[in-house]
Amino acid sequence: MEKSSVASPKFNRWIPVIASIAIQLCLGTAYIWSVFQSYLIISETTPNALFNWPATHGTLAYSLLLGMLTVGSTLGGKLQEKLKPRTVVIAAGVVLGIGFFLAKYTTEANPWLLWLTYGILGGLGMGMAYTTTIACCQKWFPDKRGLVTGIIVSALGFGGLLFTPVAEALIKDYGVLNTFAILGIVFFVVNLVGAFFIITPPEGFKPQGWTPPATKNGVAVRSFTPSEALKTPQLYMVIVAFMCATAAGSMMIPMAKILGLQPGSGLTKEAAVAGVMIISAFNSFGRLFWGAISDRLGRKRTLLILLVIAAASILGVSFTKAYLMLAFIAIIGFSYGGFLGVFPALTADFWGTKNVATIYGLILLGFGVGAVASSYIVAYFSASKAFLTAFVIAGVAAIVGFAIIAFLKPPKHASEK
Repeated sequence: MEKSSVASPKFNRWIPVIASIAIQLCLGTAYIWSVFQSYLIISETTPNALFNWPATHGTLAYSLLLGMLTVGSTLGGKLQEKLKPRTVVIAAGVVLGIGFFLAKYTTEANPWLLWLTYGILGGLGMGMAYTTTIACCQKWFPDKRGLVTGIIVSALGFGGLLFTPVAEALIKDYGVLNTFAILGIVFFVVNLVGAFFIITPPEGFKPQGWTPPATKNGVAVRSFTPSEALKTPQLYMVIVAFMCATAAGSMMIPMAKILGLQPGSGLTKEAAVAGVMIISAFNSFGRLFWGAISDRLGRKRTLLILLVIAAASILGVSFTKAYLMLAFIAIIGFSYGGFLGVFPALTADFWGTKNVATIYGLILLGFGVGAVASSYIVAYFSASKAFLTAFVIAGVAAIVGFAIIAFLKPPKHASEK
């Protein structure tokens, strides 16, 4: 790594955090797809939308974005080991910005262009910036790993809350396709400026007055390389648990507004839009809250609590209407955000911080597969209004995740065996 990418010992460690927050706010647009879909695709509840596409066309765009976020996370993690983190973040801004900008040229006859631009390029750029910023900030805060991870990823969740009204306003003034282009320009500028403050600490950095705990307590004594991590069964357990844990949130995020617009839901259009903002707000708060709590309770105990909440809340949505349904949607967002705040910290604890960006990128495979599968499941069953079936599947997945985490133990490095 070039020297210019490493900060001096007197560098304020909160500066990369602030820059990462700005970048992650932009990435939060991943959670407002239901806003775009309601203006893009004609349906029973959105008769004035732009294109006469089946709902699965929109689901595929969202699924590709989440799936490519996983690929981009692994790629970004690998590149930041060889290049300066700021270079990776700039590249991420270019890819993300181009993807969103070119989405404006989508027509009814070429849905593949939306899949390629918003889905593949957008997801790739998001992923590259996502893990690079998390890894950088974790290295600055070995004393508050769960808290700082929660702060960074909560910004991504808050981005959904911030950009929901922004996107709605832009769409009304400029149209949904031009809104993609405007957001693409914004994302590029924010990444470009923020990248210059994404700087790693000196090797072996420790905050003043902090002494690493003598006990292992589930924290890696030394860092694993990605190839070493791939040889530990815990990696695959965490991947599958992550996939199961986030099923409820992955189903609800793209469908929150659509669900609220269903006949008999007891909600107005404005309340349905509020549902998107509610899940974004609680998604954001959950990342910060549960990340900090996991520093006290431990990652495993925190995840077990979250899995119980996820299973109960997704089933609760199935049997409620109106504002009680919105309450359960909020709880789903709260637990979903918690998973995305705790799993990165768990990764650093288990396999060390040196290669955490790459290893967490591998673990995000579970998130990506789960997100794609969950969004397709809910889209398929929503066509026949069978939301209960989809939500029961998510509840069962959370129970499976609970069983996996219950048996999870920290991996041992070859030098410790």
